[in-house]
Amino acid sequence: MSDLIEIRWHGRGGQGTVTAAKVLADAALSGGRHVQAFPEYGPERAGAPLRAYNRIGDRPLRLHCPVTRPNIIMVVDVTLLDGVNVTDGAKDDAIFIINSPRDPKEIKQKLSLSNNQKVFTVDATKISLETIGRALPNSCMLGALAKASNIIPLDILLEDVRASFGKKFSSKIIEANIEATRRGYNELKAG
Repeated sequence: MSDLIEIRWHGRGGQGTVTAAKVLADAALSGGRHVQAFPEYGPERAGAPLRAYNRIGDRPLRLHCPVTRPNIIMVVDVTLLDGVNVTDGAKDDAIFIINSPRDPKEIKQKLSLSNNQKVFTVDATKISLETIGRALPNSCMLGALAKASNIIPLDILLEDVRASFGKKFSSKIIEANIEATRRGYNELKAG
């Protein structure tokens, strides 16, 4: 990956997409990188489509606009593939990480991606139901991102998941999110 990585997240309100972008920024910052994390909302209600963005670089970041040419596209809700053009502006070697039980090759074909573009899938909703008890796929998606991109080592990510969630939640919920992150990392499927 280059010295500047741009990530665009696609999710729905209430899935933890914006929180995931913030946790990723905290973890990258802990790893000594320069970071940005910011959301772009439409109607601000649960279930509404939204985007969030990250920039991670080795040098200070001077751009202050939405990510239009992402290196990595995170799709937290697979139903968005039918209504949102998640491929818009994707770089020729972009990585797509999709919350889906489907085979990555099937999704790559559905999105009509080039041979240079990679698709990974992880059943983040299933994992979150099994670990957290609710459909909150954000932690699992962070683990998948760590494995697919090598942006951040898993141990640093886990420390930041613990720190970020530790401010607001009980130890039971924190440990569930840690386990969801680990499983996202370990259960990622490559196309």
